[in-house]
Amino acid sequence: MKILVAGKGGVGKTTIAALLSHIFSNHEYKVLALDTDSVPNLAQSLGIPLDKAFKIVPLTKNMKLIEEKTGARPGEGWGVLFSLTPKVDDIVERYGIKVKDNLNLVVVGSIDVSKEGCLCPAIALAKAFLRHVFLKRKEIIIVDTEAGAEVFGRGLAEKFDLFLCITEPTIKSLIISKKLVKMAKELGIKKTILVINKVRDSLEAAKSYSRIFPEKNIPYHIVHYDNNLQEVEMKGLGVTNLPENSIIVHDVLLLYSKISKFIK
Repeated sequence: MKILVAGKGGVGKTTIAALLSHIFSNHEYKVLALDTDSVPNLAQSLGIPLDKAFKIVPLTKNMKLIEEKTGARPGEGWGVLFSLTPKVDDIVERYGIKVKDNLNLVVVGSIDVSKEGCLCPAIALAKAFLRHVFLKRKEIIIVDTEAGAEVFGRGLAEKFDLFLCITEPTIKSLIISKKLVKMAKELGIKKTILVINKVRDSLEAAKSYSRIFPEKNIPYHIVHYDNNLQEVEMKGLGVTNLPENSIIVHDVLLLYSKISKFIK
């Protein structure tokens, strides 16, 4: 199963992606977590120590790898020939980070050209790698994406089996999420779950959902606000440092139960 985790900035995408990655791996699934954010921090949320996380070079910034795979370095100028179909089947083994048994991470970095400038060889490498992962690898693939709608314009979103649209319980956030859900449906993503995160009042969150989604055709799942998470993040630690009885761990476990029913 290939799971897209997306939403507007600050809604908690990375935390949900990290918790799900650990929960799936704890249930004996092989998991590959991918960070495609321009400011990647999934490594830290997964529990990789800060000093090690800071040293990770995203694929789109790894000049040596880009030149090896595409035949060109980013920024060499127009007219430089490079491969649009580089060999990428060894990247997980060479550049993947083992978080624990059954869980690996690859920090891809942003594949949005408008944010990175003229990085055509880097973008070609990243997209080839993602296509390979989606088509050839059999793990649970969990992708933490760039904030906003950029992912839907990259020609990749349609390859996912499930879209987790992360939102806050505010009307403003839910309106943005409705637009993202519509875009995902138009691209052919068959299943969507709206994850309403940072909820302090479940009843009020449900009312807000009904206001913005009156047709109620998109299932939603509530994840409550958890002070434990703030304490853990203030220390620069990952989700593995959350107490087992944390409400956010409990709620994401329930989300896992819903998702696992879709796996064949």
